[in-house]
Amino acid sequence: MLSDKVKIHVENLRKNFGNLEVLKDISLDVHEGEVVCIIGPSGSGKSTFLRCLNHLEEPTSGKIIVNDTDITDKKVNLNKVRENIGMVFQHFNLFSNMNIISNLMLAPVELKKMSKEKAKIEGMKLLKRVGLESKALAHPQQLSGGQKQRVAIARSLAMNPQILLFDEPTSALDPEMVGEVLEVMKELARGGMTMVVVTHEMGFAREVADRVVFMDCGFIIEQGTPEEVLKNPKEKRTKSFLEKVL
Repeated sequence: MLSDKVKIHVENLRKNFGNLEVLKDISLDVHEGEVVCIIGPSGSGKSTFLRCLNHLEEPTSGKIIVNDTDITDKKVNLNKVRENIGMVFQHFNLFSNMNIISNLMLAPVELKKMSKEKAKIEGMKLLKRVGLESKALAHPQQLSGGQKQRVAIARSLAMNPQILLFDEPTSALDPEMVGEVLEVMKELARGGMTMVVVTHEMGFAREVADRVVFMDCGFIIEQGTPEEVLKNPKEKRTKSFLEKVL
């Protein structure tokens, strides 16, 4: 049962890069414990929208409220807000000069002032959770793509966030590694994590999403349950996209 509590409130969001308008008047609410999958063609604004949610991209106009804090307010402490929003990128973004457990310990020690001992214990628990405790002393370059992405998910969990953002987490992986990453994400969804996932994995969206949002040309074209959007889309543009990918 989804909570009524709104974790992310987006109102009339616009984002321009110079003269190029990438996001055009986007409004969306994400509730606590909800998994929202964002689908759409390349260049539709999906990743830019996701990056605006934790202010990696500064919105041109509009409002984004995360956990009751308006992150578009110039006076807001963004680092404090980001402690509660984990982000998993397409290309892992692990520190190659550190071993895996050090990658996981860095943020809790630096930002939460956790002791190294406690950060190591918590980090090992997270590696166990994603099935990689045996790799704690390995370096990122010694891991497969799927393993790196599972480490990246564990690292984003190390700050104990309330919300996780995933930017096409499987698109840089070989097909046989996709399943192991999606399995970790499904486990998080089952545990009630609030998640916004930009993805090309329609099977994952169908199975795990509470809501699917279809974007094109900077607009939200259609949204609803996976059944509504993926099986019975109302909009012509959604139908033509799905015919190509399903």
